[in-house]
Amino acid sequence: MRDGGGGLFHKAQNQTDGLQYSQFCRRYRAWEGHLDIVLRIPHVAGDKVFIDFGGRKQRIVDPVTGEVWYAPLFVGVLGASSYLYAELLPDETEASVCMAVARMFAFFEGVSALIVPDNMKTAVTKSSRYEPVLSRAFEAMATHFGCAVLPTRVRKPRDKAKVEVGVQVAQRWILASLRNRTFFALEEANAAVFERRDWINQRPFRKLEGSRASVFATIEKPALRPLPQLPYVYTTYTRAQVGLDCHAQFDHCYYSAPYTLVGKEVELRVTDTTVTLLFAGEQVAGHARRHGRGLYATVPAHLPESHRHHLEWNPERLAAWGRTIGPMLGELIEEIMKSRAHPEQGYRTCLGIMHLAKIYPAERVEAAATRALIIGARSARSMRSILENNLDLAAPPDENTDPTPVHANVRGSHYYGKRGGPRC
Repeated sequence: MRDGGGGLFHKAQNQTDGLQYSQFCRRYRAWEGHLDIVLRIPHVAGDKVFIDFGGRKQRIVDPVTGEVWYAPLFVGVLGASSYLYAELLPDETEASVCMAVARMFAFFEGVSALIVPDNMKTAVTKSSRYEPVLSRAFEAMATHFGCAVLPTRVRKPRDKAKVEVGVQVAQRWILASLRNRTFFALEEANAAVFERRDWINQRPFRKLEGSRASVFATIEKPALRPLPQLPYVYTTYTRAQVGLDCHAQFDHCYYSAPYTLVGKEVELRVTDTTVTLLFAGEQVAGHARRHGRGLYATVPAHLPESHRHHLEWNPERLAAWGRTIGPMLGELIEEIMKSRAHPEQGYRTCLGIMHLAKIYPAERVEAAATRALIIGARSARSMRSILENNLDLAAPPDENTDPTPVHANVRGSHYYGKRGGPRC
């Protein structure tokens, strides 16, 4: 007892050789330390696969730059047979782990009912003794293979004793045996790892009959579930807000969503080839994934009618519309588009001229375009000024009328091009 009751009781019962409280507690804790009660957990064939990373990593040298980096060792162990899977990964990211699990099941040629990971961040976003929160990508991967995920308790290594032993075996018989070799590529290193992995699985047990491979073939493999018909494709999940342009951003590219979702947050389900937008758990859009920066994937039906109408126009179509009014208006529109640095800069000007064509007769608009071409006007504002002031009804100006007279007091451009000329 912490209040000293146990020690006092012991002293009272042993008057001659009894211990004081401090000595009693020290010896009691030493005795208590030998009480290591362990529950032996029976493993059912095909029920669980334990996954974890080894503590040590494999050294790999870049053959071009000479840079040294270290590849983590991913280990998976089946519960009933201790059949081992080991692979070096480029990193410990979510994508690498999910794809490693998929290759592990392909190696087993079957799927276990449960995946038991350590509380690795790539699988568990929030650890809990009772209800841990899994990452969406890892959970989606498990759903694809039709198995559940049961993370171990935090700081409870006995919950995953199988993989702890498997990691120890992999580090001792794989990484330790390769420590003096130099690898220049991940594929080269994995070829050596796979060779050692197969050797471990074929190696006879010390205290049991057979090997990991024989027990797996006899007991575990028949109990595994079949692999799904469709291959696994890594899928990542993220969230983004639909902007005022009806697009959500992912990886510097933009994907359209229905305009009714502007300002709202949607979930993006992304693979290497597709981007799917979901709102309230329902799919609202699907696009082929863009790879680059500033690229757009737009479905016209997602935009408001006014936006769709704007996107339907292009320089060729605008010029063709202008020619339906008259050849001079078609030529003016072409000149407007040429004078702009980007075609979209001329769209608004042309749309403004189209608006004038709805107000004024086609003959006046064509005449105004003729006058605008002569005076070099290239804006909707100039066209509006010509029509409002009835300048289109006047005779068009002649570029050769009233030429500048030749006179000694009229200096030409050559004069102003000289540096240090006479000053007025």
